[in-house]
Amino acid sequence: MSELNATSAALLGLLHEGPKTGGQLVAAATERFGGFFSVTRSQVYRELPALTEAGLLRLGKQGPRSSQQYAITPAGKRAFKSWLNTEPGPDNVRSPLILRLVYSGTLTPKQRANLVESARAQYAVKMDEARNAAKTASDPYEKAAADFTVSYNRAIMKLLDNIPE
Repeated sequence: MSELNATSAALLGLLHEGPKTGGQLVAAATERFGGFFSVTRSQVYRELPALTEAGLLRLGKQGPRSSQQYAITPAGKRAFKSWLNTEPGPDNVRSPLILRLVYSGTLTPKQRANLVESARAQYAVKMDEARNAAKTASDPYEKAAADFTVSYNRAIMKLLDNIPE
């Protein structure tokens, strides 16, 4: 594996904490950085075999219901450290909500109101989760990321407030 993609790097970072199954990685990714970086189940299960084949992971213990644990190897730790030290490039926001809002002028007022209210309810939950994560983060880097997630959710709520009826 010549260069890590962000999803692979996210998985290697999570595996620094100890071996995990694919399902545990999905849950940990959602909890740890789901507010600003999404990792889907299909991405995780696509990346794990490639990382193992590249020697960055090794198979760990067999878990319940034939789940397979993965553990990071010394080569995986080096690859992750190398990835951390590379230029990240531009960030790209990929938001299905914002895309819908861009075209929401074609909706009826009732449809647009439903879209906005549904999104507002979802982001209120995300805002509460982000605030709790920011309050409980003990690591200063996790705290900074959690504070960003709060700000991002606040920005989405402001965007929703600015959508004309």
